[in-house]
Amino acid sequence: MKKIALHSESDLIKNLRKGDPFALEAIFEKYSNKLYQFSFSYLKSEADAEEIVQEVFLKLWERRKEIKSETSFQSYLFTITLNFIKRHFNRKARVDQYKHELLSQFSEGSDNSEHAITYQDLLNKLETLIDQLPEKRKQIFIERKQHDKPVKQIAEEMGIAPKTVENQLTRAIYFLKVELQKDHFGFFLFYHLFIRP
Repeated sequence: MKKIALHSESDLIKNLRKGDPFALEAIFEKYSNKLYQFSFSYLKSEADAEEIVQEVFLKLWERRKEIKSETSFQSYLFTITLNFIKRHFNRKARVDQYKHELLSQFSEGSDNSEHAITYQDLLNKLETLIDQLPEKRKQIFIERKQHDKPVKQIAEEMGIAPKTVENQLTRAIYFLKVELQKDHFGFFLFYHLFIRP
């Protein structure tokens, strides 16, 4: 173990790709606590966070030959962890699938290990803001974003013009953007989730 610990990360990854279990152990020693803290910040459960970390390293071992040397290994690990966290929430609340997808969108292009905003905070804030929308606007927003219905279909089902649907969506999006930005949620959330017409 000491011998491997002296190797560079690139050497550890090379050894891991060759199937060296000691390289996996060394990587576990280096990253497991970081991944645990990251998972716990979202899940608020020690047992769930520990399970996520175990799943991550099992997946890492299974996919060891697919690891690319040109990508950030730490980002690779956090991406795998984030995917398992997303699946955890999806299992508990599949009705809210479109909200849970925020987690993946939020992770793109950012260093997830440094974000203080928790996933549950994000969901709670979004749910509260959607509930504050006027009833008709809320219905249109949910039909479009949660159920992914086309504007034309929503208009036909509600007996209104497609332009009215678009206007209501625009107003809903503007309201959510302003409110999310007040609490610094909008930075990573708004563009990815709401910019689509």
